[in-house]
Amino acid sequence: MDLENLKLAKMEIKVLGTGCAKCKSLEKVTREAVKKAGVDATITKVEDIVEIMQFGVMTTPAVVVNGQVVVKGKVPSVDELTKLLSK
Repeated sequence: MDLENLKLAKMEIKVLGTGCAKCKSLEKVTREAVKKAGVDATITKVEDIVEIMQFGVMTTPAVVVNGQVVVKGKVPSVDELTKLLSK
């Protein structure tokens, strides 16, 4: 796949968290950051602890982008997450 097609590919984002207030906050921040970054993304909320552990995440909340953990154990600002998604 060439670079242009890679940029056009839809981003797959998973918000990992069991449903606590921080997890819900991270989902909201993630949706705002995706909109602000203008990326085409599918956002999925993962609450199953077994599935969360498959990513090697022991501290939630966390964000996984295209299979790679980019945030764990905190809720970044919308701007911080937008920068991560724009890379």
